Amino acid sequence: MSDPFHNLKHSMKKTVFKDFTFSDERKEAVKETIREKQSQPHLQAWKEETILAVFESIQHEAKHGYDISTQLFKKGELRFEHNEGQLYTLLHLLENKGILSSKWIAEKKHYSLTKKGKKYLVASKQEHSKQRFFLKHLLEEASL
Repeated sequence: MSDPFHNLKHSMKKTVFKDFTFSDERKEAVKETIREKQSQPHLQAWKEETILAVFESIQHEAKHGYDISTQLFKKGELRFEHNEGQLYTLLHLLENKGILSSKWIAEKKHYSLTKKGKKYLVASKQEHSKQRFFLKHLLEEASL
């Protein structure tokens, strides 16, 4: 297996970093941290309330990402405040799982709930225990 950082390592050895080294223990700790982060589900950082807020923002009409984020900010959902790119990542994951659909209108991608997405939204409003089950399942499914 070739080392993708070979050229970087080679360049660093010729610069101010030439005398900079890490212990084998530190190298292993860094590798383990990277492995752990890669094995974690994509949606682990998103809360059930955040996903519900996205669903509620598009339940009546299709909206593009900026409108969704604006509506989330107005509701006090600040999860995407300094990283709006995460919202688009979430929207794309949910679209790939068939929970959202999208279409291009006037050069903007508008998202709406599919039948599957509407079922999740309805189920989340019925009974608290069911809400947790459905959203937990959704988080697991979307992270695959």
